Amino acid sequence: MGDDQRLPMSSEEIESAHVGEAPLLNAQVVLMPYSDGWPVAYSVEAGRIGGALEGVRHVVEHVGSTSVPGLAAKPILDVLLIVPDSADESSYVPALKREGYELTIREPDWFEHRVLKKYGEAMPVTLHVLSEGCPEIRRMLAFRDRLRVNEEDRALYERTKLALAGQQWKYLQNYADAKTEVVEAILSRAL
Repeated sequence: MGDDQRLPMSSEEIESAHVGEAPLLNAQVVLMPYSDGWPVAYSVEAGRIGGALEGVRHVVEHVGSTSVPGLAAKPILDVLLIVPDSADESSYVPALKREGYELTIREPDWFEHRVLKKYGEAMPVTLHVLSEGCPEIRRMLAFRDRLRVNEEDRALYERTKLALAGQQWKYLQNYADAKTEVVEAILSRAL
């Protein structure tokens, strides 16, 4: 296992990472066929984030399955926000809060990762915030880029997602963790 690989999270870890109560899924995961509207929705949201963070050095990237043409996904935009210091919440959270985002996850022990969520739009958004230079950024982008260009890995990942989606999951994170072996295999080819 590489130093950057995230281990599956226990229920206690999931609950302690949440700001407030961790939302239970207790259901199957709903996946939708790829939509050409997803990159359009991302462009709109990236513009909103950029406008909100004017004057703050940042990079915004479309990540997750909605960023990969042809791949089935949960109809939720995953966006990566790279800032100088993700632990410095005062530099970006208030501006994003004015755009409808709520801080939902704080993980100081895992790259100072933060997650903000936004609901009420055409598509919900999960905004992952990491600091410049964080090794997880390279992994996220390499995984996305590999799936965009490699049909075999994209098909493998989709088969895995579809098989797992039909199971019952206490937390959405449990579903994400169940994909780890396949994600790491694809990442080993991407990196």
